Amino acid sequence: MKRCLAVLLAVVAPVCSASDKTPATVQPWTPTGVSSDLFESHPAFDPQTGALYFVRSSKKFSGWRILTSHCDGKTWTTPVDAPFAGPGTEADPWFTPDGHTIYFISTRATGSMKSKDLDIWKADRAPDGSWKPPVRLPPPVNSDEAEWFPRLAPDGWLYFGSNRPGGLGKNDIWRARENSPGQWTVENAGPAINSAGDEYEPLPSPDGKRLIVEADGGLYESRLGPKGWLPKVKLGPEINVNGSEIGAMFSPSGKSLLFARDTGEPKSGEFFVWQPEGKEAWPPMCGDTASKKSPGSSANPK
Repeated sequence: MKRCLAVLLAVVAPVCSASDKTPATVQPWTPTGVSSDLFESHPAFDPQTGALYFVRSSKKFSGWRILTSHCDGKTWTTPVDAPFAGPGTEADPWFTPDGHTIYFISTRATGSMKSKDLDIWKADRAPDGSWKPPVRLPPPVNSDEAEWFPRLAPDGWLYFGSNRPGGLGKNDIWRARENSPGQWTVENAGPAINSAGDEYEPLPSPDGKRLIVEADGGLYESRLGPKGWLPKVKLGPEINVNGSEIGAMFSPSGKSLLFARDTGEPKSGEFFVWQPEGKEAWPPMCGDTASKKSPGSSANPK
């Protein structure tokens, strides 16, 4: 999520409509009931219920809100506000693998729509399956600047983007660890990940050996070496069609990547799935009425 994305989208929109067809490893995922003429991005599947949480915004990528939909056996239901929704801007949902906790960003403390007020929040699941009231993570995880895209790695580091002071460029990737209750360590992810430009969204793989980074120009990948992250490398043209690619998530196996791209009029932001190792039954399927263009959209997951 970025302040300059509106300008970026204005530049790349004509490219979207004129792009050549992408290779077969990348396919649109446009499930009926979820895909709309507005901008859908930042998907997350609830590991306990199978519900889809995602961000919907205007075609110009403003007014971010977290919505949720579930499979009723035939199609994805009409999206509604997330059960923990608050006032203002909210985005970037992400579940822990056990489904007990959801992380997201929000301006709910002020109700503001201004990016600078975005902080990282989390909500835990109550014994009855409902969500407890969200809590804002304390400083130094949150700062006086914007925080983006909180994602927890298997080793316990919470990765996120921020334009706080002390980075290597503009927006940088940072990571935080809770050493004891309420006591956090925060550090910059380093020069292999960050540059003098903008890095916004970090996504650790399920095995912790890869890091997808949304930065200037689209999606990049870093591999974990013996001494830390290796320099990030831009993913290929089948992924980075026009530089608007955002909001990635891995399948539980780590073999597929679901992300959003601005496709221009008439639909704006749409989901795409990358399956470089061949098809797997993911994203979750739902009924016979889902888009025929959507991989894995022909059966009920529950």
